[in-house]
Amino acid sequence: MASLTKSIRNSFTESTTQRRTTLLGLLFVSPWLIGFLVFTLYPLLSSMYYSLTRYDLIRPPVFIGLDNYIELFTDDPSFETVMRNTLFYVGLSAPLGVITAFLMANLLNSKVVGRSWFRAIFFFPSIIPAIVTAAVWQFLLNIQFGAINGYLQQIGAQTIPFLSNPSWTKPSLIMIHVWAQGGAVVVFLAALQDVPRSLYEAATVDGANAWQRFKSITVPMCTPAILLNLVTSFIAGFQNFTLPNQLFPDGGPSLSAEMYTTYLYRNAFTYLRMGKASALAWLLFLIIIFFTVLFFRTSRNWVHYGGD
Repeated sequence: MASLTKSIRNSFTESTTQRRTTLLGLLFVSPWLIGFLVFTLYPLLSSMYYSLTRYDLIRPPVFIGLDNYIELFTDDPSFETVMRNTLFYVGLSAPLGVITAFLMANLLNSKVVGRSWFRAIFFFPSIIPAIVTAAVWQFLLNIQFGAINGYLQQIGAQTIPFLSNPSWTKPSLIMIHVWAQGGAVVVFLAALQDVPRSLYEAATVDGANAWQRFKSITVPMCTPAILLNLVTSFIAGFQNFTLPNQLFPDGGPSLSAEMYTTYLYRNAFTYLRMGKASALAWLLFLIIIFFTVLFFRTSRNWVHYGGD
């Protein structure tokens, strides 16, 4: 009987200690939990509800079911233009940015004089705030007093209406994206440092030239980094807002530079169609999930890891 009483007392003491430890742990993580519930989970669930309503921030939301989604695909001519613009921009800017970053990383990985300075110069554009980048490029691309068109005039070439011609708006955005690839360059440099030197030495002994070593060793060994940069570039491309919104605040000529995020913002805070904007946000989420899953599903055919 005494042993049973002692066992019950020990169990009660242990449970009390565990509860105290649990409460103490919850107390320490409570700032994060409160922030997650208030600033992440609640807005997420609210946007899901608002996407099923007609809501203008003034009157109470009215439940309308899937009408916002149906309107996007059947009764919104601007949505088709926005999707074409966004897919064109992302489909070209992401691969071109990754290819450019990979080639620059290979150049910066070679033994050249002032390599550290060149690495800093190439990385510098990626740490400039997007609003500053937009202001600088707005000056450079201006057809009247821009530096690029000024140089073209000096050499007798025809000026290019980067910001006013619908044919040049999206290529201009792609050019700026390719220019600011410092972050991807750093990732590729880290991947290149992990490629065993012995592989290059063995290939050289076997008679492989520089191109063969690059194609058969460098590219396969860096495919995990290529996948990472490609996925992040696609996600960032779909979410790109500051640059097109600053360079083309009205969507550009003939809405040629109206991107998905700028169209979403305009519906929410210009037209006060918060329900439709929420539907656009959830549709964007599904698009990003689709492309992310697609990349990871197909990666098994071309990504090679060190243990494979």
